[in-house]
Amino acid sequence: MRNWLLPENIADILPATARQVESAKAAMLERFRTYGYELVCPPLIEYVDSLVYDGDAALAMKTFKLDDQLSGRQLGVRADITPQVARIDAHLLSSRQGVTRLCYAGSVLHTVPESAMRSREPLQVGAELYGCADIGADQEIVALMLASLEGVGVSSLTLDIGHAGIFRALASAAALPVRLTGELFDVLQAKDIPSAEALLRGVAEPYRAALLALPGLYGPDALSRAAQCLPALPAITQALADMAQVAAGLTGQVAVNFDLADLRGTAYHTGLMFAAYAPGWSDALARGGRYDNVGDKFGRARPATGFSLDLRDLIRILPQRSLVMGIRVAADQAQAAAVELAALRAAGEVVVVDYLGESAAALNCDRELVWRTDGWQVAPFVSH
Repeated sequence: MRNWLLPENIADILPATARQVESAKAAMLERFRTYGYELVCPPLIEYVDSLVYDGDAALAMKTFKLDDQLSGRQLGVRADITPQVARIDAHLLSSRQGVTRLCYAGSVLHTVPESAMRSREPLQVGAELYGCADIGADQEIVALMLASLEGVGVSSLTLDIGHAGIFRALASAAALPVRLTGELFDVLQAKDIPSAEALLRGVAEPYRAALLALPGLYGPDALSRAAQCLPALPAITQALADMAQVAAGLTGQVAVNFDLADLRGTAYHTGLMFAAYAPGWSDALARGGRYDNVGDKFGRARPATGFSLDLRDLIRILPQRSLVMGIRVAADQAQAAAVELAALRAAGEVVVVDYLGESAAALNCDRELVWRTDGWQVAPFVSH
């Protein structure tokens, strides 16, 4: 047995790449801070019923579960940080009555990868806005998502906009049973028209035709076509207006497509949904949307919208971060130079103690600390 082998779709991040990832993460969190988002750090494990939204079978399947030896209850390793942040807003920050902006960055774990080439340990970075149902909150989140991707070098972005409320309104108006609604949700995600036709056999018009039309309502002109073929239910009319308003605010900034059957994500989404794509990636680089009232299970139902991305997906294009060259000090001189070493490190310098007489390249040092007649000095490092 090779003990050094890692599980499938699990990988180490080595020094040069780790510098890129951590620098990009820090840049994103700093951007969030300038928008007013406060950083939270939820725990890696919680009780399963806190991590998984009721009825969200997809998220439940992604979540690793284990027994808690202290309480006897079932724990889960988080597969998504958003429900944890909703818990924090609803419970720990319940004294805040206005808008609350929270952000996070941390690893999550999936039982199976979302695709063959993706990690089972995504590094999830995201931002969530609570307490505002206005479309302006969604526009803020979309702008922050796009700026975050552009800030780490992603170009030629395309934004897909969908709306979970359209499917929900049609399913409700057609009086679909809960089980059938769930099955139809799955096949529409896959744009599997034959399966959808079979499931909708016997469903009343115009709802059957409208549900079957959703997979074809994709592209820049999808809203105008939707207005012609979908029933004028109030929820649908409002959803189409919201999608149009978000798109209008991005005119000249990013290419926009509409996809009325893009129901990917998790079952907690309730309204506007959006995803950012770029050439060279087969899947979305970031996803977000509205998930009102998820905090209800924690004692406070609030409007909510947010987005998240997996920073590991971006590794191959993250800005290169030059290695900071250090200052060498010989091991037999380190004790005598302790005060100087501390001062250099306090000033932000990298100081490396050389135990083996290694080269400048091996130590990543271009200078060295040497004793002169007038005291310790930093001089160019000449390999010995």
